[in-house]
Amino acid sequence: MPRKPRIVVEGGLYHVYNRFARGATIFDEGDEAERFLDLLRTVRNRDEITVLAWCLMANHYHLALRAGPVQLSRSIGFVQFRFGQDYNRRHRSSGPLWQSRFKAKAIDDERYLRQLIAYIHLNPVTAGVVKDPAQYPRSGHRELLRRAESPLVDPGQTLSLYGNTTGAARRSYVRTLQTVGTEAWRTSLPGGLPWWQPDRDRPVDPPPPAAWIDERGLSTGRDRPQVSAERFLELCAELLEVPLARLATRRKDAKTTRLHYLVAGVGIERWRQRPVELARCIGRWPEAVGRWAQRAGQLRTTDVRFRADYESLDTRLSARLGDARPPIPTE
Repeated sequence: MPRKPRIVVEGGLYHVYNRFARGATIFDEGDEAERFLDLLRTVRNRDEITVLAWCLMANHYHLALRAGPVQLSRSIGFVQFRFGQDYNRRHRSSGPLWQSRFKAKAIDDERYLRQLIAYIHLNPVTAGVVKDPAQYPRSGHRELLRRAESPLVDPGQTLSLYGNTTGAARRSYVRTLQTVGTEAWRTSLPGGLPWWQPDRDRPVDPPPPAAWIDERGLSTGRDRPQVSAERFLELCAELLEVPLARLATRRKDAKTTRLHYLVAGVGIERWRQRPVELARCIGRWPEAVGRWAQRAGQLRTTDVRFRADYESLDTRLSARLGDARPPIPTE
């Protein structure tokens, strides 16, 4: 049975987590936690994700983040896949490392977001590993208190949720930790947490008020309605001023290869196109189309001209296809 599509809104706020299969305590092994964090930093920078809170426990992780323009299924999926692949190679093992694909829950209330950040940073206290979250090295708590270099979190973005000045925000953040520390639900699994439960007094899953607005009051999202692979490719060919057949050609000259990277990257990373559908339309193998998108992800961070062409195509597609926005996910 096919998996339910995972739709994540650009600029949306999410609680993301997952566990290792069979309760394995892999983050307690050697430098495995640092390897995972290095992958997270790479994807944060590459895919324009804002990390608001994080914690790596021995057998699972939690993230609070603002999604960038790339679908989280690509960003977090890449982190999990690459970490698992590298781990199995280093340890000469095989089989799935993770319990499942990652879980993601949209946060639709700023109060819940503040509670989520506290819940994540209190995880090691709740588990009895430490008495003070500042004693735990594998979380974003000390980063918010200026006790860590090269933070994974964006301290400015996170602290802006708690106050207008840095000092007042830090004090408010610490008070929130103290309050959440007394809540019975802080020992619950994610499915039992307040932001995972619909509130009877309000509509279920309304649009997150902060999903499309940054701290300056500016829109952070772009309109990307779902379209068929055929329509997507037709529009790309039209906007790039090339024949549609050029996208299906097996020529391997530099311009054609760059064109393949561009269309596959924008389609898969930004427009929720499936490699198998794009491949069907142009008569190529899905694996090849997937590799084109991976290469596009690399070029976005290393090739200024490619990044400009990539963003231009995305912008023009959005303008052409109107302002219908995808629904907020409820999983």
